[in-house]
Amino acid sequence: MSRTRVNATDGMETSYGFESVSGREEKQARVNEVFHRVAERYDVMNDLMSGGLHRVWKNAAVAWLSPPRRAGWRFLDVAGGTGDVAFRIVEASGGAADGTVLDINGSMLAVGRERAQKRGLSGNLRFVEGNAESLDLPDASFDAYTIAFGIRNVPRIDLALSGAFRVLKPGGRFLCLEFSEVDLPVLDKLYDAWSFGVIPRIGEIVAKDRESYSYLVESIRRFPNQESFASAIRRAGFERVTYRNLTGGIAAIHSGWKL
Repeated sequence: MSRTRVNATDGMETSYGFESVSGREEKQARVNEVFHRVAERYDVMNDLMSGGLHRVWKNAAVAWLSPPRRAGWRFLDVAGGTGDVAFRIVEASGGAADGTVLDINGSMLAVGRERAQKRGLSGNLRFVEGNAESLDLPDASFDAYTIAFGIRNVPRIDLALSGAFRVLKPGGRFLCLEFSEVDLPVLDKLYDAWSFGVIPRIGEIVAKDRESYSYLVESIRRFPNQESFASAIRRAGFERVTYRNLTGGIAAIHSGWKL
């Protein structure tokens, strides 16, 4: 398997990190197993992957989303089982937003439900087990669709994007936060050294799970770069597509509108 980034989203379908797998079913099963293993340590995982910056990046994404403080505004947060982004959206709306958190992984959803109860947000959120490639949700039913650090784990990203377009209302917004391609010459070398030399080792020590952390690092390097992913969003039908790099391109927020 090549270690270079794919140029189109369909290149991720049989890519499990740097390894080629037999098909999307095998990839999905193996990705599911990764997240079953890391569910209880999801925040630790994200802290290790980003040096704690994922919290700042999620805040930036929600700030750009700018959820209104009015009742009836509905959002769908996909691959957000632990509720990390959904909690921020509800709180940014002053408690007015109504959210559906969808994840294919039941272990992640269990963590999210428990956290929502502890934060007093169960009334604003419902947690649903489902597949981003085949959303069992009505057309034109959400004002916003968000996905953070999840779309690179979807085998058929084009189907996830078309599903996002379908369930959004006219005027609805798609917002995706994902690791991306570093655009600073010195930073990219440092980030590679951290990612491949340090993260798997820390994962082994802290979570007793080197394999999962190695996959997550490799999946980041295979994911399409900013321009390539923006093109895929446009192909799904979205307009006014743009993105913002975070921390030199280590992560990026992509935005598109259903107009």
